[in-house]
Amino acid sequence: MRLGGQVFLEDKNPESWSKALLQAGFRATTCPINGDDDIAELDDYLRAADKHDILISEVGAWSNPISRDETTRRNAIAYCIRRLELAERIGAQCCVNIAGSRGEQWDGPDPDNFSEETFELIVETTREIIDAVQPERTVFALEMMPWVFPDSADSYLSLIKSIDRKGFGVHFDPVNIVVSPRTYYRNGDMIRDFFAKLGPHIRNCHAKDILLRSRLTVHLDEVIPGQGMLDYRIFLTELNKLHPDTTLIIEHLSTNEEYQQAADYIRMTASELGISL
Repeated sequence: MRLGGQVFLEDKNPESWSKALLQAGFRATTCPINGDDDIAELDDYLRAADKHDILISEVGAWSNPISRDETTRRNAIAYCIRRLELAERIGAQCCVNIAGSRGEQWDGPDPDNFSEETFELIVETTREIIDAVQPERTVFALEMMPWVFPDSADSYLSLIKSIDRKGFGVHFDPVNIVVSPRTYYRNGDMIRDFFAKLGPHIRNCHAKDILLRSRLTVHLDEVIPGQGMLDYRIFLTELNKLHPDTTLIIEHLSTNEEYQQAADYIRMTASELGISL
């Protein structure tokens, strides 16, 4: 597998960006351009990444293509199509979004998010995005969320069968589906189950951690890898069974120092297991 993350630079350009990633020990990262006003720099970034054996593995398409507001929904679908086209041009592991939400908050809960109608809307919307691009080098994937499909290995499997497109793949973020103390304390079993059911479809993963607080009713906080209870020994062991270019991207941190801290913990755990990153 390839461990990846982000770097924060005062003067970002293809060479400084790739050298900073190399210095941080990252062999993968997210797309360095937004694709609209800096597309002219893409080839320079691709050459720099290739020079230093860095895989641009993930193109984010963060938006709400199942919004109740039709203008928001159509704009989001168009954005996802553009981002999938960019991922295809790059040859990224995936273009990833969440399914969205039927609520006012694009990534928030809503009573209708788990309805049969919403499931069918996700299927229809994902097909539209994939069919517009027909990717061959990448896939479109949906990051799991606790309050919308896909929210489990089984619901992800159901989406794969219903969408029925080779351009649809799997992104795995285990922290996002640790939603109860039972799963929290048995998250290694959840991780094994996910890989057993979806391993061949997994293209990209996110690395973070989760910590259960002792306040009622239930408080689960995202934390830096190593500061929570996610079973990284099982996570890395299962990931290591996949294609060697499958990526694990550290996310949601604010400084280079935090990314280094997270990477050090993951590398230490991998080293104990005899796994190369």
